[in-house]
Amino acid sequence: MPTLHRHEEEKFFVNAEGRKESVPSIHDPPTRELSVVVPSYNEENRLPLMMDEALDYLEKRQKQDPSFTYEVIVVDDGSKDQTTKVAMKYCKKYGSDKVRVLSLVKNRGKGGAVRMGVFSSRGKKILMADADGATKFADIEKVEEGLKNLQPWPNQMAISCGSRAHLEKDSIAKRSYFRTLLMYGFHFLVWFLCVKEIRDTQCGFKLLTREAASRTFSTLHIERWAFDVELLYIAQRLRIPIAEVAVNWTEIEGSKLVPFWSWLQMGRDLLFIRLRYMTGAWQLETRKCN
Repeated sequence: MPTLHRHEEEKFFVNAEGRKESVPSIHDPPTRELSVVVPSYNEENRLPLMMDEALDYLEKRQKQDPSFTYEVIVVDDGSKDQTTKVAMKYCKKYGSDKVRVLSLVKNRGKGGAVRMGVFSSRGKKILMADADGATKFADIEKVEEGLKNLQPWPNQMAISCGSRAHLEKDSIAKRSYFRTLLMYGFHFLVWFLCVKEIRDTQCGFKLLTREAASRTFSTLHIERWAFDVELLYIAQRLRIPIAEVAVNWTEIEGSKLVPFWSWLQMGRDLLFIRLRYMTGAWQLETRKCN
């Protein structure tokens, strides 16, 4: 089983008044309806649009339903720019009970950043959302509906994945032949080695129940781009029900994915996932849940 190492500085977040507060734990009882985890690496330019859209939606929803409570956790994954400073402006505007900034000492990778945010969350449900705002935040209602349709949840566990699979034909028309070939190669490896029932494993808009997040992220090893595949592989092995729901998605300039080398790294990680679980080098957590 993997162990989560936190540097001393990562055991706290800075509140709106500039004071340090201890981060909560995924193993504590939930005190919010929703946690939104936003992994961010050098996102000073793209983060504001996403945060404005998300917080506008969340605030309106809370006014309509005062029982709805939320938090947004921005995880700065060792950025070299002003990502933390930009995120702290929202913390000061909305208060640190609603917006929290967790700054990692060094870059862990997207999967590592999401895991740190998940393990520091307070929500009954936990949404992963990319900092570029490529998915319309209001589409949370679609993934919530997908989660609801999976009820009754075995052991309170379920996952609803946003999907761009319905947009594939349009995206192929805009991509180069080489990038299309890489995409198809990656999709084949995902299907052949790991996850057969989800067409789009890589969309960064996923909603998990707290128990599903705790079980899957406690077992997660991959910390970079292919972490979504391992997450869903673990979920399938643990027989956690998964919904795949079409969401609106727009490509935003500034992607950190370097086409050839990132795909190569992801392909290697897919082989690691399959081989290491097959050989028992990586173990699944099999404790029973109430």
